[in-house]
Amino acid sequence: MLAPAEVVRRAHAAGLAAIALTDHDTVAGVPEAVAEGDRLGLRVVSGCEFSVQAPWGEIHVLGYFLPLDDPGMEAFLLEARQHRITRAERIVAALKAWGVDIETDHVMAEAGSAAVGRPHVARALVRLGKVPDVATAFDDFLGQGRRAYVEKVLPTLREVADLVHATGGLISVAHLRERANRSTLALLQQDGLDAVEVRHPSHSPETTAGIAGQARALGLLLTGGSDWHGDGAGNPNSALGTQVIPIEWLHALEQAAIAK
Repeated sequence: MLAPAEVVRRAHAAGLAAIALTDHDTVAGVPEAVAEGDRLGLRVVSGCEFSVQAPWGEIHVLGYFLPLDDPGMEAFLLEARQHRITRAERIVAALKAWGVDIETDHVMAEAGSAAVGRPHVARALVRLGKVPDVATAFDDFLGQGRRAYVEKVLPTLREVADLVHATGGLISVAHLRERANRSTLALLQQDGLDAVEVRHPSHSPETTAGIAGQARALGLLLTGGSDWHGDGAGNPNSALGTQVIPIEWLHALEQAAIAK
């Protein structure tokens, strides 16, 4: 895991003019990122990634333009991080029940200062020599329906949207892929959605064009990004700078946030 300042330096080296730092369930890294961005002349948007309920289980939404000192936001994120720790403990207990020698401390060491999640469990399993790679960890133990899978405690989109809007921020739904049809987006919009992620490494050109058309028809703003999680993590096409995002999209988001 890279420090926020290093993320900004990587973005600057990739030629980006702006990034949004959207760690899961925390804005703790934003001040460091903003300071480094100011030094390098790169715009850093304060953000956070939230997991929320969906008709099919779970979706991720991105909050943009978030304050760093809002008591309500910090209380919400603190509770979300505690739910993550509890889930990690339950996953470790499930792994032990299957005879896997692992401790919660191993998982927390992988997470460091980040909000703990299943990828950290997977990396701990790899480091301990229990599985050969992260993909196998999910296939054998951590994927939905697998032996050590534990459901998340998730808020509704309305709860998160109301929280973000109360602080002057905006909400965009992330990497919906083929689920980004008119009816789904309209339902999410009713619950407070402001924007939809159009450009993402998992979206084909056809998917990107289709989502953009649906978003414009509904009056939703457009967003996009690489969804970069660090070197060697996630989609191989998700390197910083691989997604070309028009700066006009950022300007439109800023204007909408001001209008809130």
